[in-house]
Amino acid sequence: MKTLLIEVQSKQCRPYGDCPQSGFSLIELMVAMVVSLLIMGAVLTLFLDVTRTNDEMAKTNIQIENGRFAIQLLQSDLSHGGFWDGYVPQFDDLTLTTVASDAPTSVPNPCLAYSDADWTTEYKNNVLGIPVQAYDDAPTGCTTASPAIGTDIKANTDFLVVRHAETCVAGVGGCENTAGKVYFQTSSCSTLPETAYSYVLDTDDHDLRQMDCATAADRRKFVSNIYYIRDDDTLMRSQFDLKDGDNEHLSAQPMIEGVEGFRVELGIDDGPVDGAPDTYVRCPLADISADTTAPSTHPAATVCTEDQLANVVAVKVYVLVRSLTATPGYTDGKTYSLGTTTLGPFNDNFKRHVFSSTVRLNNISGRREAP
Repeated sequence: MKTLLIEVQSKQCRPYGDCPQSGFSLIELMVAMVVSLLIMGAVLTLFLDVTRTNDEMAKTNIQIENGRFAIQLLQSDLSHGGFWDGYVPQFDDLTLTTVASDAPTSVPNPCLAYSDADWTTEYKNNVLGIPVQAYDDAPTGCTTASPAIGTDIKANTDFLVVRHAETCVAGVGGCENTAGKVYFQTSSCSTLPETAYSYVLDTDDHDLRQMDCATAADRRKFVSNIYYIRDDDTLMRSQFDLKDGDNEHLSAQPMIEGVEGFRVELGIDDGPVDGAPDTYVRCPLADISADTTAPSTHPAATVCTEDQLANVVAVKVYVLVRSLTATPGYTDGKTYSLGTTTLGPFNDNFKRHVFSSTVRLNNISGRREAP
């Protein structure tokens, strides 16, 4: 008993801090450090994986948004192609019993600046009769215009032109109504010197009438848009508008980044007239002269004629969109089909996707449908 008491007392601390110190041994510290490093490594790996996944999701989302926006932009414009506020050219009027006098005679220069001398009746008929044009390169009439359009076009991408009248009436509901700009107006009156085929595409003299032959007909701004891909993979758009006193196609503006490929196929109603496309074609470049109308023959291919272009009732558009930043460790060995064209493999670190749409030109195909 005495021995046990002494042993217990020896383990007790002395009154004034002489209690012996205790702690981890070196081995215990090393084990704790190893365990901590393992935990930190696992957490860091998880963090990096989540970060990489989020980065890839962000890249994919941007890529998808760019592709959808590009298609939506083209769809919206093409769907209005050939809208002339109820105006139907004689050559496209299935009820006409006489010979049409306004059939397109040549493919119009899409970049011809407005002037009374150059915008002849023939040229205007061609513009209204051919609201959509497409080429496999920028035409000379645009690259030599001032300002030049398409000199920076990317190789092996297409050049698209879309024309129509504005869907809103000038001066109504906030719709633009600016003096000096080109506006379109069509007549619905047939008792005055006007006829059912009267129209004005001009900067002034908009004095046609509605069906009551008393009320002024609506005026709508003339719209002409050109789309192409710049050599840095950016979708560009040039709009026809007034600048410094001239109505012309303005310098192209960037719209969407990362658009690497652009192909256009035109649906031609070349069978019995029914408003449905019978064949889809791509149009090689027509070398359009800078004066007014007639294109020269492309040296290595048969260009789309004015008859074909006047019978376009649908358009297929394809855009190849890539991510804006590379993905480490990824190699793009795929091929991409843009209609009759195949691109790739690119064998780089960018992810890509093809977006496509077939757009019906309702304003043209609708009036050709059989009842």
